[in-house]
Amino acid sequence: MNETTNSVGLAQPQRARFDTPITLAGGATLPAYELVYETYGELNAARTNAVLVCHALSGNHHLAGCYADSPKNIGWWDNLIGPGKPLDTRKFFVVGVNNLGGCYGSTGPMSVNPASGKPWGADFPVVTVEDCVATQARLADRLGIDGWAAVMGGSLGGMQALQWTLDYPERIRHALVIAAAPKLTAQNIAFNEVARQAILTDPDFHGGHYYERGVVPARGLRLARMLGHITYLSDDQMAEKFGRKLRREALQYSYEVDFEIESYLRYQGDKFAGFFDANTYLIATKALDYFDPAGRYGDDLPAALARAKANFLVVSFSTDWRFAPERSREIVFGLVHNGLRVSYAEIESSAGHDSFLLDDAHYHAVLRAYFEGVAV
Repeated sequence: MNETTNSVGLAQPQRARFDTPITLAGGATLPAYELVYETYGELNAARTNAVLVCHALSGNHHLAGCYADSPKNIGWWDNLIGPGKPLDTRKFFVVGVNNLGGCYGSTGPMSVNPASGKPWGADFPVVTVEDCVATQARLADRLGIDGWAAVMGGSLGGMQALQWTLDYPERIRHALVIAAAPKLTAQNIAFNEVARQAILTDPDFHGGHYYERGVVPARGLRLARMLGHITYLSDDQMAEKFGRKLRREALQYSYEVDFEIESYLRYQGDKFAGFFDANTYLIATKALDYFDPAGRYGDDLPAALARAKANFLVVSFSTDWRFAPERSREIVFGLVHNGLRVSYAEIESSAGHDSFLLDDAHYHAVLRAYFEGVAV
Protein backbone atom coordinates (compact mmCIF):
# COMPACT_ATOMS: atom_id res chain seq x y z
CA MET A 1 0.00 0.00 0.00
CA ASN A 2 1.59 3.26 -1.15
CA GLU A 3 0.92 5.77 1.62
CA THR A 4 2.04 8.70 -0.48
CA THR A 5 -0.91 8.23 -2.85
CA ASN A 6 -3.63 7.07 -0.44
CA SER A 7 -5.60 10.27 -0.52
CA VAL A 8 -8.95 11.02 1.05
CA GLY A 9 -9.88 12.23 -2.44
CA LEU A 10 -11.94 15.33 -3.07
CA ALA A 11 -12.43 17.55 -0.04
CA GLN A 12 -15.52 19.68 0.53
CA PRO A 13 -15.40 22.72 2.83
CA GLN A 14 -18.47 23.16 5.01
CA ARG A 15 -19.74 26.16 6.94
CA ALA A 16 -21.40 26.32 10.34
CA ARG A 17 -23.07 29.50 11.60
CA PHE A 18 -23.52 30.20 15.30
CA ASP A 19 -26.02 32.90 16.25
CA THR A 20 -25.46 32.59 19.99
CA PRO A 21 -23.11 35.41 21.11
CA ILE A 22 -19.69 34.42 22.40
CA THR A 23 -17.61 36.45 24.83
CA LEU A 24 -13.91 36.12 24.16
CA ALA A 25 -11.12 35.93 26.71
CA GLY A 26 -10.27 39.59 26.13
CA GLY A 27 -13.78 40.67 27.04
CA ALA A 28 -15.16 41.44 23.57
CA THR A 29 -18.39 39.78 22.49
CA LEU A 30 -19.14 38.56 18.97
CA PRO A 31 -22.91 38.52 18.31
CA ALA A 32 -22.52 35.68 15.82
CA TYR A 33 -19.80 33.93 13.88
CA GLU A 34 -19.13 31.24 11.29
CA LEU A 35 -16.57 28.45 11.15
CA VAL A 36 -15.39 26.74 7.99
CA TYR A 37 -14.40 23.11 8.39
CA GLU A 38 -13.73 19.88 6.51
CA THR A 39 -14.29 16.26 7.49
CA TYR A 40 -12.74 13.02 6.26
CA GLY A 41 -13.85 9.45 6.92
CA GLU A 42 -17.15 8.53 8.54
CA LEU A 43 -18.46 9.13 12.04
CA ASN A 44 -19.32 5.75 13.54
CA ALA A 45 -22.74 4.93 14.99
CA ALA A 46 -21.51 5.42 18.56
CA ARG A 47 -19.89 8.76 17.59
CA THR A 48 -16.69 7.72 19.34
CA ASN A 49 -14.14 7.83 16.51
CA ALA A 50 -13.84 11.58 15.92
CA VAL A 51 -10.41 13.26 15.85
CA LEU A 52 -10.01 17.03 15.82
CA VAL A 53 -6.91 18.38 14.10
CA CYS A 54 -5.96 21.95 15.08
CA HIS A 55 -3.87 24.08 12.77
CA ALA A 56 -0.81 26.25 13.34
CA LEU A 57 -0.34 29.98 12.68
CA SER A 58 -0.73 29.98 8.89
CA GLY A 59 -2.70 26.74 8.56
CA ASN A 60 -6.37 26.20 7.93
CA HIS A 61 -9.16 23.62 7.76
CA HIS A 62 -7.88 21.96 4.57
CA LEU A 63 -5.96 19.06 6.07
CA ALA A 64 -6.03 16.45 3.33
CA GLY A 65 -7.16 15.66 -0.20
CA CYS A 66 -7.73 18.27 -2.88
CA TYR A 67 -10.55 20.32 -4.38
CA ALA A 68 -12.36 19.45 -7.60
CA ASP A 69 -11.66 22.91 -9.02
CA SER A 70 -8.10 23.05 -7.66
CA PRO A 71 -6.45 19.62 -7.82
CA LYS A 72 -3.04 21.03 -6.90
CA ASN A 73 -4.34 22.48 -3.64
CA ILE A 74 -3.38 19.52 -1.45
CA GLY A 75 -4.18 19.59 2.26
CA TRP A 76 -1.27 20.71 4.42
CA TRP A 77 -1.18 17.43 6.41
CA ASP A 78 -2.06 15.11 3.54
CA ASN A 79 1.06 13.01 4.22
CA LEU A 80 -0.41 12.10 7.61
CA ILE A 81 -4.17 11.83 7.09
CA GLY A 82 -5.93 9.36 4.84
CA PRO A 83 -6.68 5.67 4.30
CA GLY A 84 -3.71 3.62 5.47
CA LYS A 85 -1.84 6.67 6.75
CA PRO A 86 -0.88 7.25 10.41
CA LEU A 87 -4.20 9.01 11.07
CA ASP A 88 -6.25 6.44 9.19
CA THR A 89 -9.57 7.72 7.86
CA ARG A 90 -10.82 4.13 7.56
CA LYS A 91 -10.89 4.09 11.36
CA PHE A 92 -11.29 7.74 12.36
CA PHE A 93 -13.60 10.60 11.45
CA VAL A 94 -11.24 13.55 11.12
CA VAL A 95 -12.31 17.18 11.50
CA GLY A 96 -10.27 20.24 10.53
CA VAL A 97 -11.47 23.75 11.44
CA ASN A 98 -10.29 27.20 10.32
CA ASN A 99 -9.79 29.07 13.59
CA LEU A 100 -11.95 32.01 14.54
CA GLY A 101 -10.11 35.09 13.32
CA GLY A 102 -8.78 33.19 10.32
CA CYS A 103 -8.73 34.24 6.69
CA TYR A 104 -10.00 31.07 5.04
CA GLY A 105 -13.72 31.59 5.53
CA SER A 106 -14.22 31.57 9.29
CA THR A 107 -15.33 34.86 10.80
CA GLY A 108 -12.34 37.15 11.10
CA PRO A 109 -10.97 40.59 10.18
CA MET A 110 -12.01 40.18 6.54
CA SER A 111 -15.63 39.49 7.52
CA VAL A 112 -18.29 42.20 7.63
CA ASN A 113 -18.79 43.85 10.99
CA PRO A 114 -22.58 43.95 11.44
CA ALA A 115 -22.29 47.18 13.41
CA SER A 116 -20.64 49.10 10.56
CA GLY A 117 -21.41 47.15 7.41
CA LYS A 118 -17.70 47.21 6.57
CA PRO A 119 -14.94 44.62 7.08
CA TRP A 120 -13.89 44.30 10.71
CA GLY A 121 -10.24 45.01 9.93
CA ALA A 122 -8.28 45.92 13.05
CA ASP A 123 -11.54 46.23 15.00
CA PHE A 124 -11.81 42.45 15.10
CA PRO A 125 -10.94 41.38 18.64
CA VAL A 126 -7.86 39.38 19.56
CA VAL A 127 -8.59 35.66 19.64
CA THR A 128 -6.84 33.40 22.15
CA VAL A 129 -6.19 29.67 22.20
CA GLU A 130 -9.01 29.37 24.75
CA ASP A 131 -11.36 31.15 22.34
CA CYS A 132 -10.46 28.77 19.51
CA VAL A 133 -11.14 25.79 21.74
CA ALA A 134 -14.48 27.22 22.90
CA THR A 135 -15.66 27.67 19.31
CA GLN A 136 -14.43 24.20 18.38
CA ALA A 137 -16.47 22.78 21.26
CA ARG A 138 -19.57 24.47 19.86
CA LEU A 139 -18.84 22.94 16.47
CA ALA A 140 -18.50 19.52 18.11
CA ASP A 141 -21.94 20.04 19.64
CA ARG A 142 -23.31 20.90 16.21
CA LEU A 143 -21.79 17.72 14.75
CA GLY A 144 -23.19 15.59 17.55
CA ILE A 145 -19.75 14.75 18.92
CA ASP A 146 -19.89 14.56 22.72
CA GLY A 147 -16.25 13.58 23.02
CA TRP A 148 -13.16 13.36 20.83
CA ALA A 149 -11.20 10.15 20.51
CA ALA A 150 -8.25 12.52 20.12
CA VAL A 151 -7.34 16.14 19.55
CA MET A 152 -4.01 16.81 17.88
CA GLY A 153 -1.98 19.63 16.44
CA GLY A 154 1.48 21.05 15.94
CA SER A 155 2.84 24.38 17.20
CA LEU A 156 -0.17 26.65 17.84
CA GLY A 157 -2.30 23.60 17.08
CA GLY A 158 -0.52 21.64 19.80
CA MET A 159 -1.32 24.40 22.25
CA GLN A 160 -4.98 24.05 21.33
CA ALA A 161 -4.83 20.29 21.89
CA LEU A 162 -3.36 20.90 25.34
CA GLN A 163 -5.99 23.54 26.13
CA TRP A 164 -8.75 21.09 25.20
CA THR A 165 -7.61 18.78 28.00
CA LEU A 166 -7.93 21.65 30.49
CA ASP A 167 -11.17 23.29 29.37
CA TYR A 168 -13.10 20.14 28.44
CA PRO A 169 -11.38 17.26 30.27
CA GLU A 170 -14.45 15.02 29.98
CA ARG A 171 -14.67 15.47 26.21
CA ILE A 172 -11.21 14.31 25.10
CA ARG A 173 -9.64 10.87 25.55
CA HIS A 174 -6.26 11.46 23.90
CA ALA A 175 -4.20 14.58 23.18
CA LEU A 176 -1.31 14.69 20.72
CA VAL A 177 0.78 17.78 21.49
CA ILE A 178 3.41 18.18 18.77
CA ALA A 179 6.25 20.72 18.50
CA ALA A 180 4.60 22.94 21.10
CA ALA A 181 5.35 24.61 24.43
CA PRO A 182 3.47 25.45 27.64
CA LYS A 183 4.15 29.14 26.89
CA LEU A 184 6.40 31.20 24.66
CA THR A 185 9.84 32.29 25.76
CA ALA A 186 10.75 35.98 25.75
CA GLN A 187 12.77 35.34 22.59
CA ASN A 188 9.73 33.86 20.83
CA ILE A 189 7.55 36.80 21.85
CA ALA A 190 10.29 39.10 20.56
CA PHE A 191 10.27 37.41 17.14
CA ASN A 192 6.49 37.79 16.98
CA GLU A 193 6.69 41.46 17.94
CA VAL A 194 9.22 42.24 15.22
CA ALA A 195 6.97 40.48 12.71
CA ARG A 196 3.97 42.49 13.90
CA GLN A 197 5.89 45.76 13.71
CA ALA A 198 6.82 44.99 10.11
CA ILE A 199 3.09 44.83 9.34
CA LEU A 200 1.92 47.65 11.59
CA THR A 201 4.44 50.11 10.15
CA ASP A 202 3.74 49.26 6.51
CA PRO A 203 2.29 52.43 4.90
CA ASP A 204 -0.41 50.27 3.29
CA PHE A 205 -1.64 48.93 6.64
CA HIS A 206 -3.85 51.99 7.29
CA GLY A 207 -4.54 51.05 10.89
CA GLY A 208 -5.77 47.64 9.81
CA HIS A 209 -8.48 49.03 7.49
CA TYR A 210 -6.69 48.44 4.21
CA TYR A 211 -9.50 46.37 2.66
CA GLU A 212 -11.67 49.39 1.92
CA ARG A 213 -8.69 51.16 0.36
CA GLY A 214 -8.05 48.31 -2.06
CA VAL A 215 -4.47 47.74 -0.90
CA VAL A 216 -2.56 45.08 1.03
CA PRO A 217 0.36 45.67 3.44
CA ALA A 218 2.38 43.24 1.36
CA ARG A 219 5.79 44.63 2.30
CA GLY A 220 5.17 44.18 6.01
CA LEU A 221 3.62 40.76 5.63
CA ARG A 222 6.49 39.71 3.37
CA LEU A 223 9.07 40.72 5.98
CA ALA A 224 7.08 39.04 8.75
CA ARG A 225 7.02 35.78 6.82
CA MET A 226 10.71 35.97 5.98
CA LEU A 227 11.56 36.41 9.65
CA GLY A 228 9.20 33.63 10.68
CA HIS A 229 10.58 31.28 8.06
CA ILE A 230 14.10 31.73 9.38
CA THR A 231 12.93 30.61 12.82
CA TYR A 232 11.07 27.59 11.43
CA LEU A 233 14.22 26.19 9.82
CA SER A 234 17.32 24.87 11.53
CA ASP A 235 20.86 26.07 10.91
CA ASP A 236 21.78 22.57 9.71
CA GLN A 237 18.95 22.55 7.21
CA MET A 238 19.87 25.97 5.89
CA ALA A 239 23.49 24.93 5.55
CA GLU A 240 22.59 21.69 3.79
CA LYS A 241 20.03 23.19 1.44
CA PHE A 242 21.62 26.56 0.68
CA GLY A 243 25.00 27.03 2.31
CA ARG A 244 26.64 30.02 0.66
CA LYS A 245 25.52 29.09 -2.84
CA LEU A 246 25.34 32.04 -5.21
CA ARG A 247 22.52 32.82 -7.61
CA ARG A 248 25.08 33.85 -10.23
CA GLU A 249 28.69 32.97 -10.94
CA ALA A 250 30.06 35.98 -9.10
CA LEU A 251 29.09 38.44 -6.39
CA GLN A 252 27.14 41.47 -7.63
CA TYR A 253 28.42 43.93 -5.02
CA SER A 254 24.92 45.40 -4.70
CA TYR A 255 21.81 44.99 -2.55
CA GLU A 256 20.18 42.65 -5.03
CA VAL A 257 20.09 38.90 -4.47
CA ASP A 258 23.52 37.28 -4.29
CA PHE A 259 22.86 34.14 -2.25
CA GLU A 260 20.36 31.33 -2.76
CA ILE A 261 19.05 31.73 0.77
CA GLU A 262 18.15 35.36 0.01
CA SER A 263 16.25 34.28 -3.08
CA TYR A 264 14.44 31.57 -1.13
CA LEU A 265 13.33 33.93 1.64
CA ARG A 266 12.13 36.54 -0.83
CA TYR A 267 10.16 33.92 -2.72
CA GLN A 268 8.54 32.62 0.46
CA GLY A 269 7.72 36.14 1.60
CA ASP A 270 6.19 37.16 -1.72
CA LYS A 271 4.20 33.96 -1.96
CA PHE A 272 2.79 34.31 1.56
CA ALA A 273 1.89 37.99 1.10
CA GLY A 274 -0.12 36.97 -1.94
CA PHE A 275 -2.65 34.87 -0.06
CA PHE A 276 -2.55 35.42 3.72
CA ASP A 277 -4.26 38.24 5.58
CA ALA A 278 -2.10 40.60 7.63
CA ASN A 279 -4.71 41.17 10.34
CA THR A 280 -5.08 37.42 10.80
CA TYR A 281 -1.30 37.14 11.12
CA LEU A 282 -1.39 39.72 13.92
CA ILE A 283 -4.17 37.85 15.71
CA ALA A 284 -2.46 34.46 15.41
CA THR A 285 0.85 35.73 16.79
CA LYS A 286 -0.95 37.27 19.76
CA ALA A 287 -2.71 33.95 20.39
CA LEU A 288 0.73 32.36 20.63
CA ASP A 289 2.03 35.09 22.94
CA TYR A 290 -0.94 34.95 25.32
CA PHE A 291 -0.99 31.17 25.75
CA ASP A 292 0.10 30.40 29.30
CA PRO A 293 -2.03 27.87 31.23
CA ALA A 294 0.23 28.15 34.27
CA GLY A 295 -0.08 31.92 34.42
CA ARG A 296 -3.13 31.87 36.67
CA TYR A 297 -1.52 29.22 38.88
CA GLY A 298 1.51 31.20 39.96
CA ASP A 299 3.54 29.79 37.05
CA ASP A 300 3.03 26.28 38.46
CA LEU A 301 2.54 24.14 35.36
CA PRO A 302 1.78 20.87 37.20
CA ALA A 303 -0.97 22.70 39.11
CA ALA A 304 -2.38 24.06 35.86
CA LEU A 305 -2.41 20.60 34.27
CA ALA A 306 -4.14 18.95 37.23
CA ARG A 307 -7.53 19.28 35.49
CA ALA A 308 -6.48 17.08 32.57
CA LYS A 309 -7.70 13.49 32.33
CA ALA A 310 -6.65 12.50 28.82
CA ASN A 311 -3.84 10.23 27.73
CA PHE A 312 -1.04 12.11 25.98
CA LEU A 313 1.48 11.78 23.22
CA VAL A 314 4.01 14.63 23.30
CA VAL A 315 6.40 14.93 20.35
CA SER A 316 9.38 17.23 19.87
CA PHE A 317 12.14 17.55 17.27
CA SER A 318 15.85 17.73 17.97
CA THR A 319 16.63 20.83 15.86
CA ASP A 320 13.47 22.78 16.65
CA TRP A 321 15.02 25.74 18.42
CA ARG A 322 11.85 27.81 18.44
CA PHE A 323 9.88 25.14 20.33
CA ALA A 324 12.80 23.20 21.72
CA PRO A 325 12.51 19.67 23.14
CA GLU A 326 13.06 20.91 26.67
CA ARG A 327 9.81 22.87 26.39
CA SER A 328 7.95 19.67 25.50
CA ARG A 329 9.60 17.93 28.41
CA GLU A 330 8.17 20.62 30.71
CA ILE A 331 4.72 19.52 29.58
CA VAL A 332 5.63 15.86 30.08
CA PHE A 333 6.88 16.56 33.62
CA GLY A 334 3.71 18.44 34.50
CA LEU A 335 1.53 15.61 33.23
CA VAL A 336 3.54 12.86 34.91
CA HIS A 337 3.40 14.85 38.15
CA ASN A 338 -0.38 14.45 37.98
CA GLY A 339 -0.22 10.71 37.37
CA LEU A 340 -1.40 10.91 33.77
CA ARG A 341 -0.44 8.44 31.06
CA VAL A 342 2.12 10.12 28.82
CA SER A 343 4.16 8.90 25.87
CA TYR A 344 7.04 11.11 24.75
CA ALA A 345 9.07 11.01 21.54
CA GLU A 346 11.97 13.26 20.64
CA ILE A 347 12.54 12.84 16.91
CA GLU A 348 15.96 13.32 15.36
CA SER A 349 15.39 15.68 12.46
CA SER A 350 17.40 18.34 10.65
CA ALA A 351 14.35 20.33 9.56
CA GLY A 352 13.76 22.50 12.65
CA HIS A 353 10.24 23.53 13.66
CA ASP A 354 8.86 22.61 10.23
CA SER A 355 9.63 18.96 11.01
CA PHE A 356 6.11 18.37 12.27
CA LEU A 357 4.77 18.96 8.76
CA LEU A 358 7.13 16.60 6.99
CA ASP A 359 6.90 12.94 6.01
CA ASP A 360 9.56 11.64 8.39
CA ALA A 361 9.50 7.84 8.72
CA HIS A 362 10.33 7.71 12.45
CA TYR A 363 7.89 10.50 13.30
CA HIS A 364 5.05 8.94 11.34
CA ALA A 365 5.78 5.52 12.83
CA VAL A 366 5.35 7.02 16.30
CA LEU A 367 2.03 8.61 15.34
CA ARG A 368 0.81 5.43 13.64
CA ALA A 369 1.63 3.32 16.67
CA TYR A 370 -0.14 5.73 18.98
CA PHE A 371 -3.29 5.94 16.87
CA GLU A 372 -3.39 2.16 16.57
CA GLY A 373 -3.76 2.12 20.36
CA VAL A 374 -6.63 4.62 20.38
CA ALA A 375 -9.83 2.65 20.95
CA VAL A 376 -13.00 3.75 19.20
